[in-house]
Amino acid sequence: MFKSRFLEKHCVPCVEGSAALSDNEITRNLNELTGWRRKDLTLEKTYVFKDFKHAVSFVNQVAVVAEKEDHHPDIAIYYNKVILILWTHVVKGLTENDFILAAKIDAIQ
Repeated sequence: MFKSRFLEKHCVPCVEGSAALSDNEITRNLNELTGWRRKDLTLEKTYVFKDFKHAVSFVNQVAVVAEKEDHHPDIAIYYNKVILILWTHVVKGLTENDFILAAKIDAIQ
């Protein structure tokens, strides 16, 4: 299994005026993730589980990682499906933090 360099990093606070990643940086970073796709100014991934209980368990694990990194995804649960959306609100786009959190979420499974 490919190990992303993002697993060794931690999210850093972004401040207003920080720059979002360029299209080239986003494309390069996406190559280190599996199943994540760019959708406008966000990263999105859908996870499918056996049932609602397993979906909620996964979301609870995501919450622990997100709190530790102080970077929080938008989360939707549809019975056995979880959709995660990442973006950095303060820059209105994607930053390295989004890729760090995406890699760490993928490491949960």
